[in-house]
Amino acid sequence: QVQLEESGGGLVQPGGSLRLSCAGSGRSSRAVVVAWFRQAPGKEREFVAAISWGGTTNTRYSDSAIDRFTISRDNARDTVDLQMGSLKPEDTAVYYCAVRNGVVLQTSPTAYVVWGQGTQVTVSS
Repeated sequence: QVQLEESGGGLVQPGGSLRLSCAGSGRSSRAVVVAWFRQAPGKEREFVAAISWGGTTNTRYSDSAIDRFTISRDNARDTVDLQMGSLKPEDTAVYYCAVRNGVVLQTSPTAYVVWGQGTQVTVSS
C-alpha cells in the first residue's frame, strides 16, 4: 500500500507563498487521484485541490484555492506538489494529501483511502 508524507509547511506572512509536497504519490502508472485537504482547529476537513492522471491529467480546485494555488505532479521526484500563493490568515490549517484509485476528482474526504500525517501551515504576521 502506498505511503504518503507531506512536507513544506511552515510559518509565512500574509501575501507570501509556500510549496507543499506529497511524497510517495507521483509515480504511479495506475489511474489515481491525489488530493490536498486542510483542517483548521475546530473545523471539518475541507477539499483544496486534486489532480488525476490516467491518459490525461485533470485538476480541480476549491473556490478558495482557485487562482491562488496550483497542484502539479512531479514524476521524477515522485511527488504531488501544491504551490500556494497570496496566502491569507484563513489558509492556516494542517494540510493533508490523500490518494484514491480512479480518475474522478472527488472532493469528499471519505472518498480517499490513504492519507499522510499532515503538515502545518500558519499564515500570520
